[in-house]
Amino acid sequence: MSFNITNFLNNDDIIVKQTKGCFSIVEYKHDLSVTPLNAMAEYFNGQMNVRKRQLVAQLDRSAITLQQGAMQWVVGDINATTGLKGAGDFFKKALRGSVTGESAIKPEYKGTGMIVSEPTYRHLIIIDLDDWNRGILVEDGMYLASDAEVEHKTVMRSTVSSATLGNESLFNLGLFGTGFVVLESDIPEEELVEVELHNDTLKIDGSLAIAWSESLTFTVERSGKSLIGSAASGEGLVNVYRGTGRVLMKLVS
Repeated sequence: MSFNITNFLNNDDIIVKQTKGCFSIVEYKHDLSVTPLNAMAEYFNGQMNVRKRQLVAQLDRSAITLQQGAMQWVVGDINATTGLKGAGDFFKKALRGSVTGESAIKPEYKGTGMIVSEPTYRHLIIIDLDDWNRGILVEDGMYLASDAEVEHKTVMRSTVSSATLGNESLFNLGLFGTGFVVLESDIPEEELVEVELHNDTLKIDGSLAIAWSESLTFTVERSGKSLIGSAASGEGLVNVYRGTGRVLMKLVS
């Protein structure tokens, strides 16, 4: 079985921004399907990096997991399954989806061929779990795809206060193992700051962290040692990441 695709990856209006493992991110330099009514808006969209992007996965007798509803087209000898391993697995995934905002069932695609995701204006980021000591926690709604061997877990915040006081969800999606993970972000990778901690502490005013190492402890604390000190700093409560690991955070909120 073989196939040939023209006017896609070799289209001069499409650039391959990044490739890691079986995943590639493609970006459309311009939206050419315009009318006189929206041509000006589309032109300035392109100038300001508001562009359509797609995830492309090249499978060679391998498998990936994709967010439900994210597939646009598939070519080759590829089969889709639910990825469920029984009723117990379905209950566990349904529970995880209810608390993390992710879909309960994420289709698993296995075989040889190519998978292309639905276009999005969000920014796509490929993360190698080996760079994160094989464990990363991500904010709700960011997961798009991963190698099928990557394990998904529901991870509870270290303290209830870190959720209630920090205006955060009580649970996060944890991704563990070896392989690549693709995230959807409202912020481009060029505007993401990575902080590596070695038995140290990072304090952030607001929900700016989008991903962090599973090894870090997350709490919400006063910015100063006392109520007077917190009032004097003008910050009040801050999100605190403590230990050894990495934090990926955005520059702008």
